[in-house]
Amino acid sequence: MDYSYKKVKENIKENSFVIKKKFGQNFIIDNNIINNIVNSAAIDSDTLVIEVGPGMGALTNELVKVAKNVLCYEIDTTLKPILEKIDATNLEIIFADFLKRNVLDDIKKYEYKHLYLVANLPYYITTPILMKIIDENIPVEKIVVMVQKEVGDRFKAKEGSKDYSSLSIIFNYNYNIKKLMDISRHVFIPEPNVDSIVLGFEAKGEKEFIKNPQLFYQLIRDAFTQKRKNLRNNLKKYDLEKIGKVLSNYGFDLSARAEQINYKIFIEIANNLEWFFHSFLIVNY
Repeated sequence: MDYSYKKVKENIKENSFVIKKKFGQNFIIDNNIINNIVNSAAIDSDTLVIEVGPGMGALTNELVKVAKNVLCYEIDTTLKPILEKIDATNLEIIFADFLKRNVLDDIKKYEYKHLYLVANLPYYITTPILMKIIDENIPVEKIVVMVQKEVGDRFKAKEGSKDYSSLSIIFNYNYNIKKLMDISRHVFIPEPNVDSIVLGFEAKGEKEFIKNPQLFYQLIRDAFTQKRKNLRNNLKKYDLEKIGKVLSNYGFDLSARAEQINYKIFIEIANNLEWFFHSFLIVNY
């Protein structure tokens, strides 16, 4: 399929389509990049692919050629006339807000061996989309997504870097992450104000044991609440004595900031706090 600048412009004109900033719509106009994304995902005929924000179907048209099934979520119903032109029996498009869908229910009817998320994600909701995968335990084995470069840097950041955040910890615990390619802002209509990157996330086969995942995720969110403050200030509602003991095993104390701490240390902290929090919740029920 041709998704050149000329073709996308023709599509917009023919369908009287109005690009909507509120949905973060930036349509890719480079066929090579589309093909590179699909090839990077290494999709086979046993794979169900979820795509969020198919737009005019540039990526969708290539995904249906290699996947067993493709399930798309598109919030903008005015794209329906364009997307319905895609001739594929293995494609389902749900015109709804992905964040409000029960995805586990949506995928029940499909038979597949692998579940992937492959998409050019709307920049304004990249984090909520990916966090939904984690929070709702959607069993996605592989994620290949185009995201804003600044956001992508946070996902793959390691401790000690300026981009290290709670997102870095959550996703590095669950996935092995690598940058697949850089994308210029000049290959979109309209041009965004920032460059992009394509990231690959591979689910880890074995992960460190966490007694209480909910506590772990809340702990790291609290630790990064105010990045300029140290752990003593950000985690004062927790048992600071227990936190301090774990930190001392690694040469840190409570004056350290969250961005200095490896995710494995946070796991040990959370596992030591689990019983404290369990007791706290029972007492205050």
